[in-house]
Amino acid sequence: MDGFTKAIAALTDFIWGIPLMVLLIGGGIFLTARLGFFQFRYFPHIIKQTFGKIFSKSEGDGTLTPFQATTSALASTMGAANIVGVPVAIALGGPGAIFWMWLVALIGMGTKYSEVVLGIHYREKNKEGEFVGGPMYYIKKGLGWKKVAGFVAFALMIEIIASTMVQANSIASSMSGSFGLPPLVTGIGVALLVIAVTYGGIKTIGKVTEKLIPFMVVIYLAAALAVLIYNFKEVPQAFLLIFEYAFRPMSAAGGFAGAGVAAAIRWGLARGLYSNEAGMGTAPIAHSAAINDHPAKQGFWGVFEVIVDTLVVCTITALVVLTSGVWQTTSPDDASNMVTQAFVPLFGSSIAGTIVTATLFLFVITTVVVIIYYGEKQAEFLFGTGASKVMRVVYIAAIFVGALGGLRFIWQFLDLLLAAVVIPNVIAVLFLSGKVREITKDYFTNLYPVEHKKKAKGGNPHVRTAESDGNAGAD
Repeated sequence: MDGFTKAIAALTDFIWGIPLMVLLIGGGIFLTARLGFFQFRYFPHIIKQTFGKIFSKSEGDGTLTPFQATTSALASTMGAANIVGVPVAIALGGPGAIFWMWLVALIGMGTKYSEVVLGIHYREKNKEGEFVGGPMYYIKKGLGWKKVAGFVAFALMIEIIASTMVQANSIASSMSGSFGLPPLVTGIGVALLVIAVTYGGIKTIGKVTEKLIPFMVVIYLAAALAVLIYNFKEVPQAFLLIFEYAFRPMSAAGGFAGAGVAAAIRWGLARGLYSNEAGMGTAPIAHSAAINDHPAKQGFWGVFEVIVDTLVVCTITALVVLTSGVWQTTSPDDASNMVTQAFVPLFGSSIAGTIVTATLFLFVITTVVVIIYYGEKQAEFLFGTGASKVMRVVYIAAIFVGALGGLRFIWQFLDLLLAAVVIPNVIAVLFLSGKVREITKDYFTNLYPVEHKKKAKGGNPHVRTAESDGNAGAD
């Protein structure tokens, strides 16, 4: 068994190394170029359509508001990676890793946008009257690859069992270390919370995440910004370190072991790719439930996700770690505690630990709720709506098992199964890039000018007119 585990780990490390980085980054560059670098050309418009319309009423068909769908998708990306993963990237790749994290985020906007657009375009209504979609639907309906769609759905359905265990174990360990709670108590508490939220389906999940995600982000960012104000003299130096050591190696200093440019690129790209899940095929599952009158509009919310998750939260975490100096005094083995240590001078050890643990707890709860929904949708796609309820029970059981640290050998397959989803998903998105380009062109050729004209005349900019639908190729 030990030899088998090592073989799985070696295979996983290889796949998630150069091969997947080339696929994800190369795919993102291709999609960005094919879409005419839209995320840069129309950035102000994208901001107006997302940040500027968080509380606006939406037009069109769907189950959730665009913001609810986005916070649901954000719930699976906002987590330990934002608080723990960034310090690890700095510890192993140096400050320059953050520059490469930003770069891959800008590229990943094209991938995330494309996934969400395809999710909306190929979605359908299930027997319960809810809109469902995701990679399994656009692979099947857009390309006719039924077996590949089935394989992706099955791999993701099983992967979420392992992912749920890992998430439950991480929060059980954190609660035990910070508050002395037994893992069993944490497991029961998390399971009950998840049951309460998932019982109401995607509508309840959307209502919970639209309140909880902004609350979590604001609380964490408020604490982090307070630390940055406390260390404000070091902020310019932090940015200088990021840009300077993105292109040249940094020697060892204190607890920092030193890092070359290759390490900065490797860890920066990895953090950027993993933090916002661009290319992983999960986000369009949540976004497909959104009320919307054009796929491109919901695609903009995919870009919004990348901005919030990577360019805002991950960047603030990086600045907290760099300005406080903890990255130079902490060994890479203890990098996961850097944020807590950075909070200590301002808040004290007790409050610092409470802030980080509480934030991680809320992040994990929302993550588990949303990925269980993702898993249910895979079961529904494969076996029907009844099977989704069965898988919910399986995932709830996985929370208990994971919290207690059981069946750890299954955890070894988590990244391997995720790769089995990512690879066919990105390939499918690349094959369907022509459809994404067509939908994007339709929006910016027809709906975008009409919105501005309507706005100037005082009309409703969300209602598509006969003029704007005449040449549409998206719906």
